[in-house]
Amino acid sequence: MEKLILTKISLVDLKRLIQLEEQDVTSPPWTQVDSIRLTDHELRQLQDIQARLLNCHAHLMNEATLWARGIYPLLSLAEQGSLQAWAQVPLQAQYAQFEIDGVADGVLGKTVTGRLEVPYLVVVETKKGIEGQNPVFQLYGQLLAVAHINWENQRNEPQEIFGCYTIADIWTFVRAEIEGIESERPIMRLESSREYAQQYDAETILKILKGIVAKYIVH
Repeated sequence: MEKLILTKISLVDLKRLIQLEEQDVTSPPWTQVDSIRLTDHELRQLQDIQARLLNCHAHLMNEATLWARGIYPLLSLAEQGSLQAWAQVPLQAQYAQFEIDGVADGVLGKTVTGRLEVPYLVVVETKKGIEGQNPVFQLYGQLLAVAHINWENQRNEPQEIFGCYTIADIWTFVRAEIEGIESERPIMRLESSREYAQQYDAETILKILKGIVAKYIVH
């Protein structure tokens, strides 16, 4: 059985093992978030997060610093109840013809007694330098892994999973539907958002995150 390492996964790997259906960048319904309201408390926290990035050179920062100053605090601000933000989350999944192994930089998911039980959104922070890989395909691999993990808990299809990749302070969101999870060649349909710059679009980013979290809150 072929093993895919998330940090090394390529488009060739994906197309060989799954049916991949990508849509061009659009403005899908889940990014239309004008109706979502932020509280005064959230707005104040958002201003504090933006202030940490406003007068610095985000594209020159190392990944750990940028993650701590801007990316993770924004993920945490989208938490609601048992849906919480996590960092450095191991992901492992085994499909019929391949297995996936690696670590997600960030996750928003359901937490039970101090452990992450069900991931709903995964985040890839793009690495710099010669070790850097295309974040899109790494994110696709993470979405596949999370879809299988969640399918093991609730065996419904298609699995709807969200993700995003960040390049410095730029966020791009992706929504995936994965079906045929037990088949020889699973199907993954994808649609992506436009790019959002955290220094200028922080409210929109937070609203998208809150909209995604709201989909999984049990009322």
